[in-house]
Amino acid sequence: MKTLEIIGFKRANLGKKDSKDLRAEANVPCVLYGGSEQVTFYSPAILFRDLVYSPEVHIVDLNIEGAHYRAVMQDLQFHPVNEMLLHVDFLELNDEKEVKIDVPVRFTGVSPGVLAGGKLVTKLRKLKIKALPANLPDYIDVDISDLELGRSVKVNKIQPANYTILSNPASPVATVAIPRALKQQVNEK
Repeated sequence: MKTLEIIGFKRANLGKKDSKDLRAEANVPCVLYGGSEQVTFYSPAILFRDLVYSPEVHIVDLNIEGAHYRAVMQDLQFHPVNEMLLHVDFLELNDEKEVKIDVPVRFTGVSPGVLAGGKLVTKLRKLKIKALPANLPDYIDVDISDLELGRSVKVNKIQPANYTILSNPASPVATVAIPRALKQQVNEK
């Protein structure tokens, strides 16, 4: 799993006005929890670009005034109108404690349904899993090599390795949709 570094500065004041002033200076108020103490800090908004606007999951090395913490981004909030990043929550990683996280799906193999003219429709881009930090995967491979026209691959067909899948087992991850042109050809025969 990739690691990103984010530099933070402790916050003295925690009120709404202080948060608003931080955002006006292009900073993002943040909270780190899950460790021995909760740490409130802020970081420059530009440092979050590779973390927030990426489909990948990253372990974050938080450098808060010289103190280093290993964490994952747990939650984030955007402004409803201008989509500015308002707040980020981080969960500190403990090597003996499992963490719940959303991991992106990656498709492997070639679907016979797609080769026959169907379209692969992704239903779930990420799956929620629970694992120890050492076992967190970068992505979850889903084999689509036996996916025919009109068929789906469901969460329960995925074989987890050193982690537990928490997503609904009956949910489809991907489906091969039959295009209208192919439906008409089948109906004409």
